[in-house]
Amino acid sequence: MFESFSNRISNIFEKLRKSGVLKEEDVDTALREIRIALLEADVALDVAKKFIADVKQKAIGQNVIKSISPGNKDSS
Repeated sequence: MFESFSNRISNIFEKLRKSGVLKEEDVDTALREIRIALLEADVALDVAKKFIADVKQKAIGQNVIKSISPGNKDSS
């Protein structure tokens, strides 16, 4: 079950990496898929809803990091 969940999440993030900047519609689509994956993995509905709401608030408008190494830092 964990492997299936992990693969689904990896596929969702792979799709997001193709974007330069996250738009609200991209985030909505990805979060819908993540919500389904969480619920299928028997995560409690309240926990899934809270997680999705928190991620959405932080994700919209953010730049997508295509790759990063441990030595990279945010220069802001």
